[in-house]
Amino acid sequence: MAADAHAPTASEYIVHHLQHLQNIKQKSVIDFSVVNYDSVAVSVVLGFLSLFVLWLAARKAHSGVPGRFQAAVEMLVEMVDNQAKANIHNAQSRKFIAPLALTVFVWIFMMNAMDLLPVDLLPVLWQGATGDGHAYLRVVPTADLSTTLGLSTAVLVLCLIYSVKIKGAGGWAHELVTAPFGTSKNPIFAVVLGVVNLAMQIIEYVAKTVSHGMRLFGNMYAGELVFMLIALMGGAAAMSLSGVLLPVGHIIAGSIWAIFHILIITLQAFIFMMLTLIYLGQAHEAH
Repeated sequence: MAADAHAPTASEYIVHHLQHLQNIKQKSVIDFSVVNYDSVAVSVVLGFLSLFVLWLAARKAHSGVPGRFQAAVEMLVEMVDNQAKANIHNAQSRKFIAPLALTVFVWIFMMNAMDLLPVDLLPVLWQGATGDGHAYLRVVPTADLSTTLGLSTAVLVLCLIYSVKIKGAGGWAHELVTAPFGTSKNPIFAVVLGVVNLAMQIIEYVAKTVSHGMRLFGNMYAGELVFMLIALMGGAAAMSLSGVLLPVGHIIAGSIWAIFHILIITLQAFIFMMLTLIYLGQAHEAH
């Protein structure tokens, strides 16, 4: 953040770092005309990087004694494949879903890991490159609700596609109006139950999609805020002792939280991948 006539307050510092690089100023909480350029750019770059890492591992794979990199990737692939087999019982579907789950895990882990960078590093570099002292930049795509809901919506679309593919359009439509409460031989009761079942199915789809995206967003947004607070509190505590110790409080507290946060970013990527497999597995099952 560029130096102004006075140093920013704690609230100004946090508000600045929570602003996205956008095409226009957002007018409301939900504004579909707004594009968060930072989230899009970082997620696309990390997506290609994730694919490159997996391609590199596949390219260097051999039948001899594996190196550390190959062994780590093989363990990851085996773990994802076992989870896919446990949730997706259709071998043909697993040919697409298992690699998809692997890509989802690696991609989300990479996006989550951006939280481990120093809070001001990329924003300051961006401000220096643009020459704008008030330039905004958020570098954790999964701390952006539009990113996580976009991912969960893509999973919903796949669930709908597999529901039709596995059960047929008629079979899936029949399931929508007969599950979970069944139907009745009485025409009136059958219609009533059909409406109730359809409403419950819609609620289930919406609830799964929203909770799928909100869970990842909430955890990463909270982690981002903690890093900002540590930057503020660490600096303030150090300043109260000695100017020489200015970076020490931030480094110590930030390092402790970063070590713990490694578990969080890995766990959140795993949970999102597992829910993806579970939801796609449910799309293959008849109710």
